[in-house]
Parts: sequence; structure tokens; C-alpha cells
Amino acid sequence: MSSPEAVSRQTLRIIDANLNRIGEGLRLLEDLARLMLNDATLTQQLKTMRHDLLRGDWSFHRQLLNARNSPGDVGVNIEAPGEKQREPPIMVMANARRVQESLRIMEELAKIPGVTLELNSEGFKQARFNLYTIEQTLLSKLMRQDKIQHLPGLYVIIDTHALKGRSPTEVAEQTIRGGAKTIQLRDKLLSKRELLPIAQQLRNLCAERNVLFIVNDYLDLALATDADGLHLGQDDLPVPVARKLLPIDKILGCSTTTAAQATTAESEGADYIAVGSIYPTTSKETARVIGLEMLSQIRQAVSLPLVAIGGITKDNAAEVIATGAISVAVISAILQAEDIETATREIAGIVEGQG
Repeated sequence: MSSPEAVSRQTLRIIDANLNRIGEGLRLLEDLARLMLNDATLTQQLKTMRHDLLRGDWSFHRQLLNARNSPGDVGVNIEAPGEKQREPPIMVMANARRVQESLRIMEELAKIPGVTLELNSEGFKQARFNLYTIEQTLLSKLMRQDKIQHLPGLYVIIDTHALKGRSPTEVAEQTIRGGAKTIQLRDKLLSKRELLPIAQQLRNLCAERNVLFIVNDYLDLALATDADGLHLGQDDLPVPVARKLLPIDKILGCSTTTAAQATTAESEGADYIAVGSIYPTTSKETARVIGLEMLSQIRQAVSLPLVAIGGITKDNAAEVIATGAISVAVISAILQAEDIETATREIAGIVEGQG
């Protein structure tokens, strides 16, 4: 087998360029995992991969440096369409693809006589397949974070019982026109077979209008309709179980009435906390009224976004937001209004004006 000195300058330049791309791409993915997601596991995986791939003999790296010719590189000023887009999901996909392509190139280059003394072809192959999984997880978590960031604003609950025969989709359409940012489907009477087409119609509507669609209670319906998330009560499926079964990019909410329940939900994987009932409500006769004081206590106890619920109207929405909620969930004040769109617009304006 020939020595590393026999490797051509052109081959050394290709190796150098691809190692640089691998290091740069992995470092960006690592920073996204660390600084945007605060995800210690992904950060460690990417950091370990970067160090393992770039670790090598100094004498070989000196050859790569000597072969480098940055001023004479014809690719420096070539820019592909779309390279200026900087949204985090696009950055993940672009840099993961960049690293994967370079790993594939390095896998082949490592088989060249002379290079095999310094580079491990199987190691680059394994890293490429590992990165496919890391990319999927990182992208899904960023998409989930994006959904969470859409929560502030008005959260309308489409309770089929409160509709009194009106079309759920038509009512939801009116609330979206009025400024609703999240639509939740809640039903305690229909069979899941009857509820499925309603959920699918609402999901399609929300997807078209860039509004979050949440299913209350039913994990299977949330999965079947590809909803943006699932909302659970204290007597529903445990949060850790639901978090395990939901895809990574789906958000999970949990209803609470105490600070202890809220901190438990946060520790178990909830993405947002519903707090209530803040005021007396006709939508849920058994609801326990906890008031603004408990909302304030829960705000101090957890860092998750809070959605206040229960008896909220245009007359009290401002004080609820001022106490620490980023969103208010409304049923009666909107679904019982003569003009649903106008009622929605009034409360949405108050919530957004106070946020």
C-alpha cells in the first residue's frame, strides 16, 4: 500500500473541502440543538460526531492544509438558488444534506490507496446513517417549537354540544376570520366514527389557514387526522404515555387547577398548560373555579406557556393576559354569540393588544 505522501494534491483538496463542510455543517446543527432547542441529548450526539470525524493525525492534516488553495477555488463565488433562505427548518435540511453528501464522498475517498491509512470508510458510512436519524429528530423538534410559538392569541374550543346543530367547520371558519389562532375540537357525545370526518374537515381548514388544530382527549383521532396536537385533562391518558405515542413534532397540552399539577405536567413532557376555570362558566358545570390568584401562582411555578380557560369574555380577557397567560381559551362567549366572527374579533383584539 502506498504512503499518504503518494496521494495527489487534487485528492487532498477534495478531502480537505469535504472535512471542512462536515465540520461546519455539524457545528451549525449542534448550535441549533443547543441554543434554539436547549436539547442536551442532540447537542451531545452532534458534538461527539463532529469530534470523532475530524479527529486525525496532525501530519495528514498538515498535508491537507498545504494542498488548500482557497483563493483559487472556482466554487467560492457560485451560489445556488435558495441558499439565502435562513429559516431554521431549511437550515437543518440544507446543512444535514451538506454533511451527508460530504460523508458519502469521504466514504469513497477513504478507499483510495494511501488514504486508507488515515481515513476510516466504515466510520463515515455509519456517521451518515446516524445523521439521517438525528436530522429527523432535530427537524421534528424545531417544527414542534414552531407550533408552540403559534399559541399566543385566541384559542377557540369547538364544543360540538355547544354548537346546537350548527356546522363545526362553518363555525370554525368564522372564528378564524375573526382572528382565532388555535382551534380545538372537543366532543363528549359522538362516537369516534362520527367524529372522525368532522375532525378531518377541521384539520384541513386549519392547515389551509395556518391555524393550529388540537384534538381534545382522543389520541387516536389526533393521530388519524394528523392534528397539530393533543389536549388532555387530569383524568385522561397520562402525559408521559401520550408524549411517547405522539410524533415528535406534535404539541401536547394538559389541563390543571393547581401549581402541583402544572409542575408535574411540565416535568412529564407537556408543551403548554391550560389553567382554569378562571371564572364561573356554563360550558362545564363541574368546573372548579380557581381565579386569577391561582393563575398567577402557576405562572410562577412553571416556564411553559399558559392558556387560561373558563368564563373568559371580552370584559375580563385583558386581566387574564395581564396575570400571565399567553392565550385564552373560549367557548360560550363566542359560540353563543349572534355574530360569531365579530365576537371572535373583539376578544382576539383584546388578547393580542395585551400580549
